Amino acid sequence: MKPVVLTVNTGSSSVRLAAFAPQGESLARGASGHFSGNRDDPVAMLRAFLKDHGIEAVAAVAHRIVHGGAHLTAPCRIDAAVEAEIERLAPLAPLHNPRALEWIRACRALIGAETAQVAVFDTAFYAALPEVAATYALPRVLCARHGIRRYGFHGIAHQAMWRRWRELRPDLRAGGRVISLQLGAGCSITAIRDGQAVDTSMGFSPLEGLVMATRSGDVDPGLLLFLQRAEGLTPERMERLLNEEGGLLGLSGMSGDMRALLNADAADARLAVDVYCYRARKYIGAYLAALGGADAILFGGGVGEQAPEVRAQILTGLEGLGIMPDADANCAAIGAERCISQRGSATGVWIIPVDEAVILAQAALAVTAAPEAVVVQEERS
Repeated sequence: MKPVVLTVNTGSSSVRLAAFAPQGESLARGASGHFSGNRDDPVAMLRAFLKDHGIEAVAAVAHRIVHGGAHLTAPCRIDAAVEAEIERLAPLAPLHNPRALEWIRACRALIGAETAQVAVFDTAFYAALPEVAATYALPRVLCARHGIRRYGFHGIAHQAMWRRWRELRPDLRAGGRVISLQLGAGCSITAIRDGQAVDTSMGFSPLEGLVMATRSGDVDPGLLLFLQRAEGLTPERMERLLNEEGGLLGLSGMSGDMRALLNADAADARLAVDVYCYRARKYIGAYLAALGGADAILFGGGVGEQAPEVRAQILTGLEGLGIMPDADANCAAIGAERCISQRGSATGVWIIPVDEAVILAQAALAVTAAPEAVVVQEERS
């Protein structure tokens, strides 16, 4: 069997593994797997995946890394310095960077230290975010001292949607003006003009912006100071509250899973969905202003691709802005690429299934320049 490029995509609530066989300048997707839950041993999961799919040789491993900070702004080989920087940034992405590090170390243990591992950063898509969109209104000396800026996240997913949109509309220079929504356990929205991100909802950390499964999204910082004093919350307890106890879970009091809330007959569940959709609709309005209109609105991610009810509610009331959804097309679009706007809509609305794995694999090939394959081994003692 020819050596493969292995991709590891660790999310906040799951991990996706995939293997690609290089064929000249292209890649052929082979095995893939989506595993829910982040409590299992990465070495055991990886060993089982390789065995189940008969993978005996790995040319390179590409990892999705959520936070690369100000210095890691392009795909790169993972060496000791890169690994240390990913770990240093872990407090800013506590649901993601630590888990990614576990998988980097698991791959090293199981496949071998000589196998090239490549980091591909969600934040890289926003490295050139305009200063006006990247800057917080805080003392400049503090921002400089601590590297405080709006970094943006989910960049690989938004880049994947934009790339596919560009293929669908080659007549628009670099895709034109696009608003893309990545709606899953984590949620974000990005405004893109001619291939360049001009604004995005996530900021210094993946907490800012939209309501998510368990993350709060936008919250008045004054409220956080009040809660800290009133409840005697430590920074660690506050971090857990915002990352793991907020969002849909906190609003509903029952679940962070959108499917469960849509099927629930409870007022708090309905309110959670309403707040989620309203926040997304507000951001669409803001980004229409930032872009001066949009050629397309793109939905991706588990909720964005699978939940017609959510898409319909987000788009409700935007007809006056030239956004005309087609109710029948929307209801029929579940997990597949499809236009869900009416023929006369000034702004096209599309479902674009997000394929982060192929971007990870392409980045690995580019960085490693087709390295020599390494035979998969058991972890070393």
